[in-house]
Amino acid sequence: MELSAFLLQVLNGLDKGSAYALIALGLTLIFGTLGVVNFAHGALFMIGAFCAVTLQKILTHSFITLDETKTDFLGKPLKVKTPYVEEWFGQVAGQAIIDWAVPLAILFAIPVMLLIGFAMERGLIKHFYKRPHADQILVTFGLAIVLQEIIKAYFGANQIPVPAPEAFIGSLDFGTLIGFDPGVIIYPYWRVVYFIFAMIIIAAVFAFLQFTTFGMVVRAGMADRETVGLLGIDIDKRFTIMFGIAAAVAGLAGVMYTPINPPNYHMGMDFLVISFVVVVVGGMGSLGGAVLAGFILGILESFASMREVIEFIPGINQVVIYLAAIVILLARPRGLLGRKGVMES
Repeated sequence: MELSAFLLQVLNGLDKGSAYALIALGLTLIFGTLGVVNFAHGALFMIGAFCAVTLQKILTHSFITLDETKTDFLGKPLKVKTPYVEEWFGQVAGQAIIDWAVPLAILFAIPVMLLIGFAMERGLIKHFYKRPHADQILVTFGLAIVLQEIIKAYFGANQIPVPAPEAFIGSLDFGTLIGFDPGVIIYPYWRVVYFIFAMIIIAAVFAFLQFTTFGMVVRAGMADRETVGLLGIDIDKRFTIMFGIAAAVAGLAGVMYTPINPPNYHMGMDFLVISFVVVVVGGMGSLGGAVLAGFILGILESFASMREVIEFIPGINQVVIYLAAIVILLARPRGLLGRKGVMES
């Protein structure tokens, strides 16, 4: 394989690996703090994507006026749809706001996802802390189906395209940046943006846990919840906040992924199972392991999707992640960076 083709496959694996890493990071936060196996986490990714869809619909909501300068074939004035944001902010500013709907949806999604996370934890999850993991899986999987059907009923079953800002439409000639001939390695701008965004979110979560007093207490609670509680700290309240943060991380991953994969009601399920594989491969409860495994498996899936590989081993792109998981867990049952005693007999 040529070096340029190798680098292109690595790049192709980064955007999906970024999504895997972000979802797995949220899953690990919930498991590490609350000990809950949350099968509704993929639905949070989906809801984040539909936050972007909702904001786009709000920003493009229009009123109809008659343009006397133009007529239809009957000689009647043409009806013109004008978005309200253009009426309020002017045509140039209004169009810019609509164009940047996806990045603006971050501001819209954060409070929405935090509220949904708090409601899920307080209204349902807290009643299953001491129940077996099988019960947790059943109830959260049921919740995921309910959320999925609500989205389907309101938005329909078809994909809803949400374009990236015009400034990021097109592709970057990545090859020229590293010394290759022009046109050898072409990579979409928005995928680069998504990777950078994922790195920022991951770094922010790790910095929050590592360098803030709140984060230090949470990490202590993850290690020994009872002792922290005996010190007079309301660890349950902090864990509820962490559930909201985990929901927000999944939601933001969904918001920024919408230009790459148009949202549909089952996208959460599409990512959920693979994300759980990522968590297990990385090591249950290991934040670093979840991120590392997300990128490794995303890149591995990219290489398995190459035409030459599929022709040699048909269908390998559909199962390569699971095969890799089997090999890794046979060699290291705790996962790549899992704590000793977790996922080991």
